[in-house]
Amino acid sequence: MDDASTEEMMLPVDRMPVLRVIPMPRDSNVNGDVFGGWIMAQVDLAGSVPAVAHAQGRIATIAVNSFVFKQPVAVGDLLSFYADVEKVGRTSMTVFVEVYAQRRLNPKKVVKVTEAYITYVATDENRKPRPVPPLNN
Repeated sequence: MDDASTEEMMLPVDRMPVLRVIPMPRDSNVNGDVFGGWIMAQVDLAGSVPAVAHAQGRIATIAVNSFVFKQPVAVGDLLSFYADVEKVGRTSMTVFVEVYAQRRLNPKKVVKVTEAYITYVATDENRKPRPVPPLNN
């Protein structure tokens, strides 16, 4: 974990989150820290939003290229997930996902808690890889 808690941070203002969620007690351990696996599942869902839009159809997760937990997440934090397609191959897309937490007891305090690169492949109705459009920057 890095110590991002000492610097002032805001939610990104130039883009919209693809997912916002509040973790509940069932998503945590006995200390009230949210399970990393629960966060990973939410990141996969968030990453799939721009991947499905870019692929214009069905996709499958094929790799988690990197996943960094920067700060702990507590029950009741409001998590905002931002995701963008960063790279496109013939049938695959790499999506960068960033997660920010607004702390439950201090909603003005925003910290970046997680970031990940996930690769998805576009699939047809038979679950076979299919081409995706190029990335337009």
